[in-house]
Amino acid sequence: MKENAVITIISITIIVLNMMMIIVLDIKNAIMVATIAEVTTVTMAEIMVATMAVITAATMAEVTVATMAEVTVVVMAVTTAVVKDVAAVGAGCFNLINN
Repeated sequence: MKENAVITIISITIIVLNMMMIIVLDIKNAIMVATIAEVTTVTMAEIMVATMAVITAATMAEVTVATMAEVTVVVMAVTTAVVKDVAAVGAGCFNLINN
């Protein structure tokens, strides 16, 4: 009779320990899922920020280069026209003075 009681107590203890192990594993899995989700979210956010920074920098550099090139072309054209006009006026004045 005592042997049956001991076997029953041992069996119940094993069942309880197995249930506790299942609960611990469930908690561990839940923590791992939450951790992976958090790490993935943070990593993706950092990647997006870095990517947007690179894209913005590259775009701004290209826009600046293109704008400066256009401004330079316009300034050079205007300067050339003004120099030609000044030269023409100077030549006209020289002709008037010498005639």
